[in-house]
Amino acid sequence: MTRLAVPKTYKLYIGGKFPRSESGRTYEITGAGGDFLANAAQASRKDARDAVVAARSALKGWSAATAYNRGQVLYRIAELLEGRRAQFVDELVRSEGLTERRAAAVIDTAIDRWVWFAGWADKFAQVLGNGNPVAGPYFNLSVPEPTGVVAVIAPQAGEGHSLTGFVSAVAPALVSGNTVVVVASRSAPLSAISLSEVLATSDVPPGVVNVLTGSPAEIAPWLASHADVNAIDLVGAGALDWVQLQIDAAETLKRVLQPEDGPGAPAPTLARISAFTETKTVWHTKGLL
Repeated sequence: MTRLAVPKTYKLYIGGKFPRSESGRTYEITGAGGDFLANAAQASRKDARDAVVAARSALKGWSAATAYNRGQVLYRIAELLEGRRAQFVDELVRSEGLTERRAAAVIDTAIDRWVWFAGWADKFAQVLGNGNPVAGPYFNLSVPEPTGVVAVIAPQAGEGHSLTGFVSAVAPALVSGNTVVVVASRSAPLSAISLSEVLATSDVPPGVVNVLTGSPAEIAPWLASHADVNAIDLVGAGALDWVQLQIDAAETLKRVLQPEDGPGAPAPTLARISAFTETKTVWHTKGLL
């Protein structure tokens, strides 16, 4: 008897769950040769609001976790991604037309990025923080703290950047204790949704990362103007009216990271970690003799 294949249903990832879009909308994902691959959920304004609520609810616990614990969680993502290498290679080959060798190199880069940022989790505060010299018997310390809920427009280009760009934008925000709402690549969202399955089965608490698929042009304005979003990374918004998005973000005093030149993934740097931190300075009297 001929067995029918069970096609995968690609959904959103919000609050640790995989809902369909509340609007019921989907759109077709095609491969590099134009062949049909899957239907993906097309997120709406309501889905974006739900994702922000989930991210805000998870912020207190994630930001209060020790830096060592956050590093271990990010490293766990790398471990699970390594274990599902074959699945990701297959999806990149089918959806973006990469060779298996090139797809394997993309997976290697994504895994290495998680490990790289995991290593910074308990070290970045020592580099970005400072003990300030003051005139008086006081300790004056500056310490980096998370900004809050960060919205991310992930790189939209294919050729593997849909995965490495996603990781390179999301991971640095997580390092310092922020929570994230990310809009994945519209044309090649499969690896982003599969990565959300990795997040769901790792130690990442529900709501820390929320993944939306669909039209960045539709979703980005709502995230930019949302009063409960503290910052927005426009790394993948180069094709959008990102100047208007900055204007929208300014209405609620958001921190904004502008698009980067070129279609590729942003380089892993300490600057991307510090981009979404706030410096808190405290005074403390020295011990009395």
